[in-house]
Amino acid sequence: MTPDQAAANAKAGLATIVGAFAESPQTLRRARLLGLSGWAYHVSARAGALGEVRPETVASALAFIAPDAVTDGWEATVKASAPSEVAAWHLHELCTWGVEQLGGFPRLTRLLELSHRVVDAVDPAGLPLFAAWRAMPPPETAPGARAAVLLHLLHEHRQGVHVIAVRASGLSPLEAIIAGPDGETGAVAFGWQPPYPPAGPLVRRLMWAEAVAHSLAGQAYATLDRAERLEFTGLLESLSHRLAR
Repeated sequence: MTPDQAAANAKAGLATIVGAFAESPQTLRRARLLGLSGWAYHVSARAGALGEVRPETVASALAFIAPDAVTDGWEATVKASAPSEVAAWHLHELCTWGVEQLGGFPRLTRLLELSHRVVDAVDPAGLPLFAAWRAMPPPETAPGARAAVLLHLLHEHRQGVHVIAVRASGLSPLEAIIAGPDGETGAVAFGWQPPYPPAGPLVRRLMWAEAVAHSLAGQAYATLDRAERLEFTGLLESLSHRLAR
């Protein structure tokens, strides 16, 4: 398994694991306790790691969410709480979820070792959200909490290189969404308004962007040897299946 292939194979597992946290009842409860809508929490919990920045900066970093939708969520948060505090609470909830949901994973120690090496190998240039999250000290050091944070960082890394690859392909964020599997449904979910471009001419560019994203993400996975890459992607698959049950 090459580093590019490892990055490609890890993508789905990371998305499933991070998605399980995002959709957990305690995560959604945190938004309500902070007095935020689900949308405002979604924007500020992820981008609050950047600190007290302008909405335009947030939209640039998030990329695939429509700028107007980002502004709505960010400004709603600012009225109720500092976005950096929302991000800190989000990290706290992530650690709590990790202790509860990942702490019993049979091969957690090995997952921690391998994921830590990949995270440490990431060059953060051009990845503002990854860099911001990696700089935040976790409030909990239990193995499950550490694993949750590391997997969150790897997912953020993948999303960041995807933005770079999409822009290099000549696609706009909206065009990349339209060309993807969710099409116009995905565009609506991320706050983009019609009219939308036709998907047909964009698909080939998106395929190229995916290959570039695999290559960019794979640079960090090169820190593992071939057997370790196979092992790591297998651990992610096993954990994602465990959480999906």
